[in-house]
Amino acid sequence: MGCRRMSYEIRFERKALKFINRQTPEQKRRLFASISKLPEEGDRKKLAGRDDVYRLRVEDFRVIYTVEREIVTVRVLDAGNRGDIYK
Repeated sequence: MGCRRMSYEIRFERKALKFINRQTPEQKRRLFASISKLPEEGDRKKLAGRDDVYRLRVEDFRVIYTVEREIVTVRVLDAGNRGDIYK
């Protein structure tokens, strides 16, 4: 008997979507592919000092997101380059 993955709705804040859409087609494809696997897969980590906020690492990019399990939603708050995203 296989394990079935629950499908989460992905919602993007305007700021995150704007950053992603400015990337090259290949970078956008990788970012969207990685985000679509949230919250179960990917190089992800809980951010210290922030309740229920996580980061996803996609090469040199970071995606900041929350998981709203009661409404089965991943909300992408921000995306940016590794050196700029935490400022």
